[in-house]
Amino acid sequence: MVSKTRDKLIDVARQLFAHKGVENTTMNDIASASDKGRRTIYTYFKSKREIFNAVVRRETSIVVDRLSKLPSLPLPPEEKLINFIFIRFEAVKEVVGRNGSLRASFFMDVRRVERARRANTGREVAILRQILQEGVDRGDFRIKHVDKAASVMMLCLQGLDIHYIRDSFGDLGIEKMKLRAYIRDFILHGISADDGGKL
Repeated sequence: MVSKTRDKLIDVARQLFAHKGVENTTMNDIASASDKGRRTIYTYFKSKREIFNAVVRRETSIVVDRLSKLPSLPLPPEEKLINFIFIRFEAVKEVVGRNGSLRASFFMDVRRVERARRANTGREVAILRQILQEGVDRGDFRIKHVDKAASVMMLCLQGLDIHYIRDSFGDLGIEKMKLRAYIRDFILHGISADDGGKL
């Protein structure tokens, strides 16, 4: 019962935040829309910020849930890696897009973006590290420091999130249909003509 009530409050808050915006949604709005009293809300959440953070955690967990299946799939590590990148891009785009006016906040408030990312970055990096380590173990990837490479790669991917969501690669002359091939080539083959070095 407790988790059902809490889940309902989070879901109602998400819908209100998406429709009205976080700033324009009050705890009274959440209480009214969920058919619960304010006292009930304060049993689970101390403030609107806390319920907003719970909404963000739930929404960003969608991304991790989709990625978590990848390491166990019967695919070569390079396919898992490319799938990781594009499943992640699509999941982030879907989460941001389905949350209406939160989308504007996502683009305008860098601190809010970082807080949202922080909720799951460690879990995303762990999945990415697993894929990279499998590639190293099989001899498909040459990476000296897998943990550092996974962290750096995640930062690079996060830097592309807004461009992917806004579909602004076209502004740079990059066709969306070819983006996967470009990223694949860059990550798997790099830019060096000498392939004797290790990351």
